[in-house]
Amino acid sequence: MSERVELVATIILALAAIFTAWAAFESAKWSGVQATSFAKAGAARTESTRFDTAAGQKSGIDVATYTTWLAAVNEDAKDGLVDISEGATYEPTPGTLSGFIYQRVRPEFAPAFDAWIEAFFANRSTAPPTPFSMDEYVVEDRLTAQEFLVEAETQAENAAIANQNSDNYVLTVVAFALVLFFGGVASKLASERNQAITIGTATVLFLGTSVVLFSLPKIWPW
Repeated sequence: MSERVELVATIILALAAIFTAWAAFESAKWSGVQATSFAKAGAARTESTRFDTAAGQKSGIDVATYTTWLAAVNEDAKDGLVDISEGATYEPTPGTLSGFIYQRVRPEFAPAFDAWIEAFFANRSTAPPTPFSMDEYVVEDRLTAQEFLVEAETQAENAAIANQNSDNYVLTVVAFALVLFFGGVASKLASERNQAITIGTATVLFLGTSVVLFSLPKIWPW
């Protein structure tokens, strides 16, 4: 092997070894990002489920409160204790069951409940069928659950990206291993022509893999 070819082979082998270590480091770092993102996604999904369950329970309480109040206010109207005729203004009457239930409506449900009562007594033909179809009806836990679900999906997407980055770095490690192989084999060949072909192959592969390596996203150690 000529001194020039030997020098080129030595440089390529040295750089390939360095870049292999760098690619392995980046692959490990991206694997860590993947694991962390998956953990965050799992935690966010757990929180989303927890808040969604709480929202369902609160909605169930609201439905029960509404249906119980509806039955009670009709009974109170039959007894002449409450005026529920169209155009009347509803006021919770002390001592009545409907008034007792009204005073115990969940604070979060109260705005929608009051808005529906006002609309229902004003014009029953145009009033929404229930308070739950009112714009005012909002269960904060359900919104929080949706926010956590979005966070979970974002973290899962981050994990998928990190996994792909890690795989890409593994591919560069494999490519650099081939560079080391061709560079090492070149010194064992007797024919200078074969040596030149082998070193040329190693050089082309090294340059191509290096371009890919430098184009990949990186996590710096500092």
